[in-house]
Amino acid sequence: MTPASTPLSPEPEEVLEVIPVLRLWVRGSLIGIALALSAVFAVAVWINPYGDDGSPQSMGTHRQMGLPPCTFLSSTGMPCPSCGMTTSFALLMHGDLVNSLRANAVGTMMAGFCILLVPWCVCSAVCQRTLFVRSIERPLTFTVLGFLGMMLLRWVIVLGLAWWNGTSFLG
Repeated sequence: MTPASTPLSPEPEEVLEVIPVLRLWVRGSLIGIALALSAVFAVAVWINPYGDDGSPQSMGTHRQMGLPPCTFLSSTGMPCPSCGMTTSFALLMHGDLVNSLRANAVGTMMAGFCILLVPWCVCSAVCQRTLFVRSIERPLTFTVLGFLGMMLLRWVIVLGLAWWNGTSFLG
């Protein structure tokens, strides 16, 4: 056989990756997450993050829901890593981005992420597959660890600045 008469080697078949359809309980969980986050944002709209004089608060708005004062702050005189989160969410839902960032910048970022998460959960449930990701485990792990890391970093910065300036949080 001459080289011109040899049969061409077949092209390798393209392997298609199949994204599995989400089971009913997973789709129901996604809808449940979307509803729970919607309730969180509804409460954030209901809460008044402003003082009697109209100035934005930096923390403590969770007390409007009947919750006790921050135990960590009461015990140590220092804010906990999540102090200001509720206020940050409420300020953002009232359209006050600058004061939301001042109350707790990580809370503002988390609220923004959760705002985007609501339609993602609904669309993923309706389409019966997760949108933009093949598997949820790795992105979820990185997201949780990322927010925890940012929250702890912010806490260290807040405590460091307070120590540097000689600020007391109780006063």
